Amino acid sequence: MKKTDKKNEQDLPIIAKAYNLIAWYVPILNRLPRGQKFALGDRIVNNLYTVLEELILARYEKEKVSRLEALNGRLDVLRHQTRLMREFELIETNRYGQASKLINEIGTDLGSWIKYLKWAANETTR
Repeated sequence: MKKTDKKNEQDLPIIAKAYNLIAWYVPILNRLPRGQKFALGDRIVNNLYTVLEELILARYEKEKVSRLEALNGRLDVLRHQTRLMREFELIETNRYGQASKLINEIGTDLGSWIKYLKWAANETTR
């Protein structure tokens, strides 16, 4: 088990996944050529940190759904930015596949969390 995985055992799995995505992806983005590092790379890094921050904040918020739904859009932006990295040949195919897989796992967990919260809200209003 990697050190980052052990650190995140107490977190929600989606938060641990976002944390691990950052730990894996940011070093790759930091090695981009100068022009792309400051254009596309910094945008991706900012989006990654925003996703993590919003997930952590949602964890403590009473009304989570609107915050979490907004994250779906942010994840879609990350998907497209990552695809651009591949189109511009700035990332190898296997790393693109790994990044896409990790982003999609977060998206799946996010969708499940939103669905559960909506279901729980409907159950309490019955």
